[in-house]
Amino acid sequence: MDLEYEHQLFNIENNVQDKDSLAWKKLCEYVEKVAEEGGEEFSPFEYLGQDLYFQIYTLPENISKLNKVKKIGLYGSRLKRIPPEIGQIEALEYFDPYTSYNLHWFPYEIINCKNLKDSRISTRALYGNYKYRRPFPDLRNNPVRYDNKLLKCSICKSEITYEKTNQVWVSLLVGTDVIPLLANLCSKECEEKLPQPPKAYIQYPHKGGKDLKQPLNEDELWEIEFAKRQKEMADTKNKNPEKKLNLKKFPTLKLIRKLWDKRDDQTKVYNQLNLTLVLFIPNGLF
Repeated sequence: MDLEYEHQLFNIENNVQDKDSLAWKKLCEYVEKVAEEGGEEFSPFEYLGQDLYFQIYTLPENISKLNKVKKIGLYGSRLKRIPPEIGQIEALEYFDPYTSYNLHWFPYEIINCKNLKDSRISTRALYGNYKYRRPFPDLRNNPVRYDNKLLKCSICKSEITYEKTNQVWVSLLVGTDVIPLLANLCSKECEEKLPQPPKAYIQYPHKGGKDLKQPLNEDELWEIEFAKRQKEMADTKNKNPEKKLNLKKFPTLKLIRKLWDKRDDQTKVYNQLNLTLVLFIPNGLF
């Protein structure tokens, strides 16, 4: 991981967009065009062209006007954040910011898109994702700031100042992906109304920080499972050398796939794969 990318992970950048740039003016023009025409798709790449597209780091607040849009296409963007106004695009059904690797989190308001059933997000770049458990930035020392002087509570929609807002992280299912959401809250009562996160994620709203304890990531869980299977294999052989293992108990294919994904060192992979086959597949199966 390069130092600049690591810095992005630990620090939330505010004032990300040059709003005097041609790229920003063209994007705002495109938003108005799609809104006026009642368009059902918002995909700014073709309208802006590659050079301008790669100069866009957030979206304008007037995306709230896109009330007929069903699909948002932001493939390969350089976006660093999405404004809360995305929650007002009520017709949205498909959200695709795939390979937008600088998008590490999303506004809580996106859950208000009740028709959003499908998404394509590069989850490996997200804070808290179960595969890598990237750390959440500390909101106590590095709060998120938008352009507006006032915020709206993510739950009750009442207006609040930055001084009074309680910003927290919570991971929830949006479309087909579990993503980290930033909620702006006006009270403890509103915080208690946040939905329960999925099982494999931190089970409560939090402020982030390097000391935050997250559940084990996929690799750590795999290592524990692998050690457990090794022990079971040894115990089975010691107790009854003639007894064959029940293949259904062992996630063989998942283990093999996991090893293949780690193919940086081909020789090492072959050795691990052979070990897995010996440990997890009964003799005489092949």
